[in-house]
Amino acid sequence: MEKGLDEVNLKILDILQRDARTPVKQIAAEVCLSSPAVSARIERMEQENLISGYQVKLNYHQFGYFIKAFINLEVEPKQKPEFYPYIKSVPNVIECNCVTGDYAMLIEVAFRKTEELDRFINELQRFGKTHTQIVFSTSVEHRNVPVLLQHGNAGKQDE
Repeated sequence: MEKGLDEVNLKILDILQRDARTPVKQIAAEVCLSSPAVSARIERMEQENLISGYQVKLNYHQFGYFIKAFINLEVEPKQKPEFYPYIKSVPNVIECNCVTGDYAMLIEVAFRKTEELDRFINELQRFGKTHTQIVFSTSVEHRNVPVLLQHGNAGKQDE
């Protein structure tokens, strides 16, 4: 097992992934430990970087971001020192990954209007050729890592 991951820790992680706001007292009841013991385990997993943070998931549409797109971008290795600071500075970039294949980068973005997306793509093209796909719908949203899957509990994290 990975560092510090026993069955109890895996169960705690599964609970926190489903709802990071689950009270420690409730987690403790589910894993049959005291609240201080659960708090100590969570703190240890944070220190070991098994838990890297807690986030609120916003509904982009409620904030007017109706255009979601994935952009493939060719970036030459020599351009990366200029590209990385630029892409980190763009607030509409949800995620940027260096990937294999014909394109070096896969960028997920959200914009309010297609005109804003168009301006961004024009800016990106100084780094190389782009290929853009606009999302019509999403059948599977971002999901959590199935930590219990490896232990015969497949599917239980979504129940």
